[in-house]
Order: sequence, then C-alpha cells, then structure tokens
Amino acid sequence: MEFSIKPLVPGRNAGGCSVVGIYAGKAMSDAATALDRTSKGYLKRVLQRGDMEGRIGTTLLLHDVPGIASARVLLVGLGAQAEFGEKQFRRCVTAAVGALANTGAADAEIHLAELAVGRRDIEWKVMQAACAARTTIYRFEQMKSKPEKAAPALSKAVLSVKTQGDIKRATRGLARGLALAHGVNLARDLGNLPGNVCTPTYLADEARKLAKHYRLKIQVLERADMKKLGMNTLLSVAAGSSEPPKLIVIEYSAGPKSQKPVVLVGKGVTFDTGGISIKPAPEMDEMKFDMSGAGSVLGTIKAIAEMKLPVNMVGIIPATENMPGGRATKPGDIVTSMSGQTVEILNTDAEGRLILCDALTYAERYQPAAVIDIATLTGACVIALGHVVSGLFANNDPLAREVLAAGEVAGDRAWHLPLHDEYQEQLHSNFADFANIGDRPAGAVTAACFLSRFTKKYHWAHLDVAGTAWKSGKEKGSTGRPVPLLTQFLINRADKKR
Repeated sequence: MEFSIKPLVPGRNAGGCSVVGIYAGKAMSDAATALDRTSKGYLKRVLQRGDMEGRIGTTLLLHDVPGIASARVLLVGLGAQAEFGEKQFRRCVTAAVGALANTGAADAEIHLAELAVGRRDIEWKVMQAACAARTTIYRFEQMKSKPEKAAPALSKAVLSVKTQGDIKRATRGLARGLALAHGVNLARDLGNLPGNVCTPTYLADEARKLAKHYRLKIQVLERADMKKLGMNTLLSVAAGSSEPPKLIVIEYSAGPKSQKPVVLVGKGVTFDTGGISIKPAPEMDEMKFDMSGAGSVLGTIKAIAEMKLPVNMVGIIPATENMPGGRATKPGDIVTSMSGQTVEILNTDAEGRLILCDALTYAERYQPAAVIDIATLTGACVIALGHVVSGLFANNDPLAREVLAAGEVAGDRAWHLPLHDEYQEQLHSNFADFANIGDRPAGAVTAACFLSRFTKKYHWAHLDVAGTAWKSGKEKGSTGRPVPLLTQFLINRADKKR
C-alpha cells in the first residue's frame, strides 16, 4: 500500500473512499461534519436512523453519498469523545483499514490523523496510523500452497492533515511509522515460520541479509567459537540438538563514535521441547515462538535502519534449539558460564536464561550505555500479567522508567516488577554457585534474578514477553511485540541528542 500526506477538504476529491469518525452519541468529527454539510445532512439522517452509534471500532460503509465526490464514505466509531485517547485512536485506524480491505476500493483518503488525541502531535498520530494500517493488512501465507484469495487490494491511502504547515512533521511521522511496521512484520514473519524452517542457521542467514541490505557489521559465532569463549551455559542448551547453535552479533552504528551503544539481547530458542524436562504435548507447537526475542531484535534493527536513526546499537542473539537426546544436558548437571560462575541445572526447560546469561556477559565488551534483553522467558509472567503488558525488570530505576515511557508512547506497554535481593535466596544450590530455577512462587522474578547476576557491570533491563509476543487460538500468530517499544526507546534517545 502506498501512503501520502495531504491537507484535503473532505468530500471534494474523487476516489474510492473517504474515511471519517463518529463519536459515541452520534456526534460527528470535524471531517464528518464537513461531509454532512456538503451532502446536505445525509450523514446526520443516517445516524438518526440508528445505523451507526459511534461505538469504538465499529464501521458503516455508505455508497454514493449525495454531493460527495468519492464513491464511498466509511464511518468509523470513535467511542466517547471525552475518553478518546491513544488506545482508541489506534483501534479506530485498525478498524478503518480492516473494513477498507474488504471493499473494492483501490484508494482512500483517511481523515483520522486530524482528530485530537490528548497532547499527541501530528507526527505521533501519523506514525501510529501508518504503522497500524500496514500491520493490519499483514498476512502470513508463505507456507501455504494456495494462498487465500483476498479482496482487491487497497493500493493507495492519503492520510489527511488539517494544514499545509502540518506536512513536514506528518511526513517524518509517516516514514517512521512505515519503518516501524516493516520491523514489526519482519519479527512476525520470523516468529510465524515453523521450527523446521526457522532454525538457528536460518536466523543467522536472515541477519546476514539484513546486514548486507543496510551495510551493517555482522559476526556469527559458531560452536567452536563459543567453546573458546567459555559459553558453556549456552552450549548446554544446544547439546541435545543436531542443529548447530549460533551467536549472532549485528552492529548498527549511525551515532557519534564516542556514543556508547545500546545493546539488545534477544532469546533465540527456535524450538523448545523443554529438553530432558520435556514439556507436555498440548500447544507445544507454539514453542516455535520461543525465538520471539531474537525476532524483535532483528525487527528493531530493520526499523531503525530504515529510519536512519542517529544512534549506536548492537544486537546479540544466542540461537539454538532445546531438544532431548543422548547428549542433552540432564537435570542436576553443573556447567560453568562465560562469567566463570557455576550453575546447577535443575530444570532443562528453564533454558532461556542459560543462553541469555552468556550473551549478557558477551555484551560487556561493548561498554554499553544500556542493555535490554528480550525473552519469552516464563509462564509465570503470563500468569502474573496475562497477555496485555510485558514484564519489566531492571537494575537501574531511571532505565526502567525510560523503557516504561517508551512503551506508553508506542502503545506497547510494560509493567515494572520487583527485583529485590530477598528473591535471590530461591536460587540457592548446595553444589554450584546457584541453580537455574527457584521454587514455584515468583517464577518470573527469580528468572530475572538469575539474569541479574550477569549484569553487574552495566545498566540493564529485562523484558519478559512470554504473554505478549504471540497469540493463541483462532488468531494464533506472532504479534511482533516488543518491536514498537524498543524502537520508540531508541527514537527517544536519538531525539534527546538532537
């Protein structure tokens, strides 16, 4: 879909469809009021009949509205005007594009970025609208022999702004929104691929393609390289698989040379059986999504590279399968991490922290400004927070606040959970420095406590996205989260330095 920015007068332009908003109680937005005036009260009469109440996310398609140049008018419910905010804005854009995709309209003018959304400016509104529009029409059909027949594609969309003076900031918002959508959709593609396709080697190849396209520096460490570095916790997870593990390191350097990089570390378990501590069969197919942290790192790199964001960033992805087998790590085995600390592996299904801890130690060499790891780490986080927000842990409160603020702006929220020293006691081991799991209580916290033991030399945050990285059931599939949060975090850092 091709996007453009123009200040348009509603109803005057021939085209496939004009999209305007209706508040709950049948109050019209400014654009809808203008259409109603041109159509001599037609919209008002439609609303009076009760065909549209203005409930958030509802739509009504009208054809051949008198006096209106466009072939169709799409009314989109905005909900209560007093409650209209960021969440409602994204929802109404998503509803509008979803409805347009089921029409024969080849082009549309969308008068939603003109709406007042709290204190958000036109750049934010256009960025969010463009990203929502692009991600709404996402389909994963790469693995189908006969893709489903879709309605005629909406090929052009004009995001209308109120004045000529809005165009410059709206254009930057559009570019950023499309770049973000491309990053989100890359993460979704990688997550949706099955484990027999998206292997550690496949992830490494995709990272190489990304690096080549955007001229980034990349290094892929092999098993022998990891062994020399003493990455025995990572290798312990890979021991039962015939697929070779990879440590993918990709560097994006567009900021000043003196600027310390932000390091993103993404869990890349391309399929997780649980190893010897094998998982139950129901829904095990969803363990292909256990590399969503890795996908989000690559998606974020794609987004900021397309934006040409003036920051320095390093992505580190420990990638492996976790499989049972004759050489697989056993419960009770003790391994020495790259940091020199020894770990008693009580449960081989707590593997994410084992591959992350060596990657977090590796991150030290970059003398980072901050490190954020992203992992589908614990079912306990899903129980605690459900599928709405990601869990956030940090060893630095200002960094935690920065991550939370980015999530609020992006609509990809996180919730700050405790990391108190008292929880560390649950990792006690009689035989090693500590164990890889604690007791059942506070499972997400003890997992973060484990990681915190490898992050003493820098400011660190951990995002547990086990509840937000994918959906189950009828809508099963990757969400691409937390690419929006991570990208906004880097945008905020770049904009502060301007």
